[in-house]
Amino acid sequence: MSAMTVPNLAIGSDHHLMPVIGFGTAASPPPEPLLLKQTVLDAIKLGYRHFDTSPRYLTEEPLGEALAEAVSLGLVGSRSELFVTSKLWCADAHGGLVVPAIQRSLKNLKLDYLDLYLIHWPVSSKPGKYKFPIEEDDFLPMDYEAVWSEMEECKRLGLAKCIGVSNFSCKKLQHILSIATIPPSVNQVEISPVWQQKKLKELCKSKGIVLTAYSVLGSRGAFWGTPKIMESDVLKEIADAKGKTVAQVSMRWAYQEGVSMVVKSFTKERLEENLKIFDWSLTEEEMQRISTEIAQCRIVGGEVYISKKGPIKSLEEMWDASLSLRVLASFHLLPRHQLVLLTAYQPTNEMYVRTSSDACKMGRNRM
Repeated sequence: MSAMTVPNLAIGSDHHLMPVIGFGTAASPPPEPLLLKQTVLDAIKLGYRHFDTSPRYLTEEPLGEALAEAVSLGLVGSRSELFVTSKLWCADAHGGLVVPAIQRSLKNLKLDYLDLYLIHWPVSSKPGKYKFPIEEDDFLPMDYEAVWSEMEECKRLGLAKCIGVSNFSCKKLQHILSIATIPPSVNQVEISPVWQQKKLKELCKSKGIVLTAYSVLGSRGAFWGTPKIMESDVLKEIADAKGKTVAQVSMRWAYQEGVSMVVKSFTKERLEENLKIFDWSLTEEEMQRISTEIAQCRIVGGEVYISKKGPIKSLEEMWDASLSLRVLASFHLLPRHQLVLLTAYQPTNEMYVRTSSDACKMGRNRM
């Protein structure tokens, strides 16, 4: 079978081409390196060219090995055919630490440059401390101007083709825009039929910023996931009428909304299914049903980034009041002392994992 072709979106002032579907590597617990490498190779054979990682996901090294192998095997003609995204972690979100952080990611990935580098969360923590959840006393105010200035330096140095943010609300994104010389190309956030982010979409469209959705399928199986998408009666009815899966309808909806997306599966059949959304479309009526008939509920609250001792003290402050009572009722809020240390990593990539089935049931905080 020949590889399928995934459409691109042009991002940034340089109009760098980003495939609208990316393969995400965030998982709970993190995937076994050999499994991840084989899945990435399978994904490339199917047509995936966009790969999303972060130091937090513990996947940079195996992803880099898989991409290097794909080039050496001739699965792609060269590195330039691939689009790789990584992210700046909270402990490195400080003036003087951003460039060293991207250089570590590049070393882990065995790359000379990233196609896209994102600030992972609008949160800073004490430099050199990489435990997760972040300890209450370790949260610090983010110096947006210093951090964004160094993100711009990453682009000027050729370490990143494009730069952007992740998990930024309208207010926080507008603040970055007010200080930026090089505006963010992308904002990667939770978007799905059950959390449509209409206000944020309008802002990003007006500013030429591409939105990338995570959890567009609900991230079932991850501790931050939800069955709300796959069990949606509206999506099921549309899927049945079109002879498609609920996952395909959800992804097609995002595509028609002008949103790129990062999805994940370690099953070859699912990987292939997720690419089969470009030779059909949803009608205006079906898009309207999704827009108006599905109750809205934020899934990824980011509770572990909130602390009474830190600069962000509530969910309302994290998301700048873009919450509803329905959303608040859906969160599993826990005292911080009850949160389990799920993972920790060192910037040398000497990583280890501690997790349990109980830990995976305890929160909705994307890694």
